[in-house]
Amino acid sequence: MQLVGKLQIKSHKKIEEFLSEEHVGRISSIDENGFPQIIPMNFVFLNDAIYMHSHIRGEKLDNISKNNKVGFEADRELEFLPSYFSDPHDASLADTLYISVVIKGIASFVADREEKTFALNGLMEKYQPEGQYDPIKSDMQVLDAVSVIKVTPQTLYGKYKIGQNMNSTDRMDLAQKILKRNSPTFKQSLKIMGFEVIDDTLKMVDEPAW
Repeated sequence: MQLVGKLQIKSHKKIEEFLSEEHVGRISSIDENGFPQIIPMNFVFLNDAIYMHSHIRGEKLDNISKNNKVGFEADRELEFLPSYFSDPHDASLADTLYISVVIKGIASFVADREEKTFALNGLMEKYQPEGQYDPIKSDMQVLDAVSVIKVTPQTLYGKYKIGQNMNSTDRMDLAQKILKRNSPTFKQSLKIMGFEVIDDTLKMVDEPAW
């Protein structure tokens, strides 16, 4: 079902930025008994495709060999909003601020050595941006010791909830409550929501429109 409205991420650039920042994604394949198997994986998003590296044997590889239709998702919980933000008695009003990207796609095993090298170096650049390693080359034997899975999206949807569905007054009120609650993630959450904290005072600096 296509996501519509204010909760849909409309900017492909924002989706790219989000995927470049997230370190764990989950790939879902179908096993021999018809059940979905979901595995957390390191990944990199390059040229509008997801790349992951894996051991050359395993259940997910067997699953993909038999059925190459897969799901992939990455998400980030920004801030839990306790129910008392809205009502001191009604627990059903608890909520969460979040960002997520969901892909339905076709998985394949990368055989071309140049593309495999490109993907593995992309993974290294993402997870070890400080460098201090020798780049992988296409003639290295290490390429034969790993499998690289490529997921080519057929559909790619992003969804986010960071207060963009609120008017500015309600959004400021929510931000004040997040600031007061002082969770471990509140500064990053408020920044994503478009607020800056200066000397324990909130300043709205940006509209959270993605």
